[in-house]
Amino acid sequence: MNQYQQLLVAQIEQDEQFVQAVFSGRAPNPYLKITIRPVVLKQGRVRQFSFWDGQQDVVKNVEVDDAATTLADLFPLAWKSITVQTTNEDFSIQFSKKGKAILHRHPRPTPRTTPELSHDRSKETALSPETSAPFLQALGMMTHDGRVKADQQRKFRQINQFFQLIEATMTLKNRGVEPLHLIDFGCGSAYLTFAAYHYFNDVLGIPTTLTGVDIKTHLIERHRQTSQQLGWERMQFHDNRIISYQPDTPPDVVLALHACDTATDEALAQAVRWQSRYIFAAPCCHHHLQVQLTRQPPPDPFGPVLGDGILRERLGDILTDSFRAQLLRVRGYKTDVIEFIETQHTPRNLLIRGEFRESGENIKAREQYEALKAFWRVTPYLERLL
Repeated sequence: MNQYQQLLVAQIEQDEQFVQAVFSGRAPNPYLKITIRPVVLKQGRVRQFSFWDGQQDVVKNVEVDDAATTLADLFPLAWKSITVQTTNEDFSIQFSKKGKAILHRHPRPTPRTTPELSHDRSKETALSPETSAPFLQALGMMTHDGRVKADQQRKFRQINQFFQLIEATMTLKNRGVEPLHLIDFGCGSAYLTFAAYHYFNDVLGIPTTLTGVDIKTHLIERHRQTSQQLGWERMQFHDNRIISYQPDTPPDVVLALHACDTATDEALAQAVRWQSRYIFAAPCCHHHLQVQLTRQPPPDPFGPVLGDGILRERLGDILTDSFRAQLLRVRGYKTDVIEFIETQHTPRNLLIRGEFRESGENIKAREQYEALKAFWRVTPYLERLL
C-alpha cells in the first residue's frame, strides 16, 4: 500500500475516532459510491460497507481486522474522490484522470461528537420530513403535525431515490459563485420541481435557479403562488410547450420525469441543442414508434414476437428508449439506461441518464444507430426533432 492508502486504512480501523468514509467512483468502476461507517453488532464493532452501483445498495458488515483486506480490493478501482471523516480531522483524496492521488487534510476546530453506531438506524435520505416540512406541507404531502401522508409515501420515496442518483452522477462541488440552472420539463404537479429546488439550495447549499415548464396553465399558476408563498425567489414556472421554450440561460441540468410519449423526446432534443451538462429523463407512455411497427411486416425472425399486442407494445417501449439513448451517445453524451426505483412504486421506472462529454458526432455510435434503424425500418421522433 502507498502512503495515502495506509493513512485511510489506519483511520477506518480507529474504533473511537472514525465517523464515515465515502468513495465516489468513475467509469469503469462498477460502483458509483461506497459508504463505510462503524456499527455495533452483538459480536462487537464492525465496519459496514454500503455498495451503490446506481441501481441498488448492497450492504456488507466486515470485521475490523478484515477491513484492510476489503479496502485493498477497492483501491485499484477507478475513483473520483475519497473522503474520510473522523472526530478530529477530515481527509479528502482527489484523483486525476491518470489516477494520481492528491491528499488534503482538514483539522477540525472543534471535535465531532461520537458517531452513530446503531446497525438499525433509519436510512439517510436526501429529504427528511423534519428539514423539508415547509414545502412538503405547502404541496399537501405532509400533515400539519409533521408526518408524510400515507398516500404520498411512494412519491416521497421516489423523489429521494432520484436525488440519490443525482448525487452519485453529478460533480457538484467547486462550482465557484455561478448558480446552477435546472429546468424540469413536463413538471405537472411539480413535486419533483419543488423538491429539487430545496435539495440543491438548502440541502447541498448550491445556489440554484429552477424553472418548471408545462402546458397546464392552471397548474403553472398554482405553482407560482406556492413558490411565492415559500419565498423561493430563484424559482419560476412557464406554461409553454417543451419544444418551443427558450430560457434566458441554457440549463446545466434538464429533468423530465414521466413526460408523456413524444414530450420526452422534446425534452431530450432541447437538452442536446443546449448541450446541457446532465440529462435525467424517465419516459412515460410510448406510442410514436409503436404505430410505425404496426404498419409494416416485422423483420425476420421477429414475427412471433410482434404477433401479440402486449409483446409488441413492450418491444416498442424498449426500442424507443434504446434509440433515445443511442442518439444521445451520437451527440457526445455518456449515456446509460437504469432502473431508478422498484417496480412496486411505479411501472415507469426506467431512467435515461446522460452526461455531456464532447462536442461533435460520435461516428461509431452513429453507425450503430443507423444499423438499428435500418433493421426495424422506423424513424424515431427524436431524430426528426434533431
